[in-house]
Amino acid sequence: MSPKNLNVSNKTHKILLNKLRDKRIFQIYRKFEDILKLNQDFTVGVSGGPDSMALCFLTKIYSIKKSLNAYYYIVDHRLRKNSSTEAKAVKNLLKKYNIKSDILKWYGKKPISNIQSLARNKRYSLLINQAKKLDIKTILTGHHIDDLYENFFIRISRGSGLNGLVSFSERTQIDKINIVRPLISFEKKDLNYVTTKIFKSYFQDPSNEDNKFKRVRIRKLIKNLQNDGLDKNKFLLTIKNLTDSNETIKFYVAKNIKENSYIYKDKSKIILNEVFFNQPHEVTFRSLSEIIKFVGNKYYSVRGKKVDKIIDKLKGEARSSFKLTLGNCIIYKVNQSIIVVKEH
Repeated sequence: MSPKNLNVSNKTHKILLNKLRDKRIFQIYRKFEDILKLNQDFTVGVSGGPDSMALCFLTKIYSIKKSLNAYYYIVDHRLRKNSSTEAKAVKNLLKKYNIKSDILKWYGKKPISNIQSLARNKRYSLLINQAKKLDIKTILTGHHIDDLYENFFIRISRGSGLNGLVSFSERTQIDKINIVRPLISFEKKDLNYVTTKIFKSYFQDPSNEDNKFKRVRIRKLIKNLQNDGLDKNKFLLTIKNLTDSNETIKFYVAKNIKENSYIYKDKSKIILNEVFFNQPHEVTFRSLSEIIKFVGNKYYSVRGKKVDKIIDKLKGEARSSFKLTLGNCIIYKVNQSIIVVKEH
């Protein structure tokens, strides 16, 4: 970096750090710093919304104070005509505060149904691939407490099991990359305050008000429930209790996989013994889902209904041989063992 650019950078850093003189922003940052506790470089997913822009400021301050590198990426899904123009506008706004960002574009055919879910998956895919190129293990996203509520009710509406209901936690992992949501315990009003004070403006996705999307309808339902007395603290306690139960099941899933499967050295094949399937249904279900995801080298688990059909078939054909495909895997039976091998 040239001396001139270095001076500009230092000046901008000083301006940003001075923003902490605002008592409310300082308290929000201190809470953020206590939660994040990260000592290695990271990437940040940016949407341009108020939550995301607040995350940009908080992570920039964190990276300055901790002497870390933070890499910012705006995902242009190209689902709307003006999405590329908007992405460039977000990039230019961040640049004014010495927050360098790059735009990741979603090329190819776009979906006509289940748009928001598929767009989310693609967003994570693009961010994860970029993180791997940089050899970075952590991606930060701007999800906050309202997103936690929305995800819970969306999962209920889909008939999700326990793992699905609590999947939107502060820290998860996809394809060996840590997905961290450090704002998950923050109120939206606090994030709006940070963004308004720092950047003066932000960008809103018009789909956030479009009733054709389930998330928008769920958001309005939650608002009505809150008006009728929904207690957020009790709601969070319920999620905590469910999370504790979920961790217990995870323990037995890991135990089942360790004790009742054999993984080949090249990781392209796994043998499951008979005892693997003699577990409580939820343990068997999750164990097989993890095996298929691992062998098939998938970001996400395959649909639960399809896994259930596989388990029913395995239990119903104890004496006969069979061959099935699911999640980039071929599943077949040899004697009393089940073989899961990657499909080529």
